[in-house]
Amino acid sequence: MRAPVHDNGSSIRAERPRSSAATKSRSSFEVSDQNVRTRHDPAPAEGAAFQVRGRFLTALALRIGTDRADGPFYAQLDEQLQQTPQFFLGAPVVLDFVNAPAFADLTALRDLVENLRARELRVFGVQNAPGMDPAVLQSLGLIVLNSGKEVPLPRDATPAQAADPQRVDAPPPVVNKVIRSPIRSGQLIVAEHGDLTVIGSVASGAELVAAGNIHVYGALRGRAMAGCHGNTDAHIFCQTLDAELVAIAGLYQTNEGLEDTARQRCAHIYLKQEKLCMEVVG
Repeated sequence: MRAPVHDNGSSIRAERPRSSAATKSRSSFEVSDQNVRTRHDPAPAEGAAFQVRGRFLTALALRIGTDRADGPFYAQLDEQLQQTPQFFLGAPVVLDFVNAPAFADLTALRDLVENLRARELRVFGVQNAPGMDPAVLQSLGLIVLNSGKEVPLPRDATPAQAADPQRVDAPPPVVNKVIRSPIRSGQLIVAEHGDLTVIGSVASGAELVAAGNIHVYGALRGRAMAGCHGNTDAHIFCQTLDAELVAIAGLYQTNEGLEDTARQRCAHIYLKQEKLCMEVVG
C-alpha cells in the first residue's frame, strides 16, 4: 500500500518509519504504511448467499532499494523485525519496486517472496513494477496495485481527451469528520477527504486514518495516520500521547520510538525535513 527505525540514513529505512535504533548506512529497503481501498460493488440481490463490500484497510509497503535481496538485505530486515516483532507479525505487505526497476528476475523475486513469507509477512501484492510479467506475479500469488498517485485513463478515453491541456479534474471536496464518542479497540475510522476529529479517547487496537489532520480530544493509544494520500503538511494533535503508531504521509513511528518528552503528554506531531517531530503543547 511508508515500519520502524530512524530515517536519518538508517540501514533499514522505515519509509517512513523510525525507531530509537542507532544510525546506520543507507537502507536497502523501506517500510511504509499503505492504505488500500477495494472497489465498491453493487449491493447483491435480496436473499443472496454472500455480499461484496468495499473495505479500507492498512497494509505495509516494503520499498525495495536494491536490485537483489542478498545477505545484507536480510540481515537488515531481521534486525528491524526484532525491534518491533508484533508490529510486523502477520502484517499484509505490498512490495514497492519504485527504487529497484531492475528487480525483475523470476528467481530473485521468488526467493524474496518466500523469505518474507517465512518471516510471517503476508506478501500479497506489488506496485511500481511495470517490467514484471503478470503471469509470474500470479504464480507467486501476487496482485498488481496502483501506488495511489497514478490513475489510469478510462478505456474509452481518446488521445484528444488525454492531451487536452484545459481539462483538469476538480479535486474531491473536503469532507471533515467528527466522532463524538470514544473509539474502541478494533474500530477503523476514516476521513478520506479531510480532517478527522475524535472527541474522546482512542483505545489500543483502534485505527484513525485521515487525508488531512487528526485531532484527538482524549488519550491516543491506538494508531493515527494523517495525510494518508501523501499530504506532508498534515498534523496530529492529541491530549495524551501513548499511541501504538503515529504516521504522517507514510512516515511513521511506533510506540517504542515515541519521544520521552512527549509521551503521556498533550502532543503535536508533524513532519519537518522528512523527519517525524513531536512536541509538547501547553
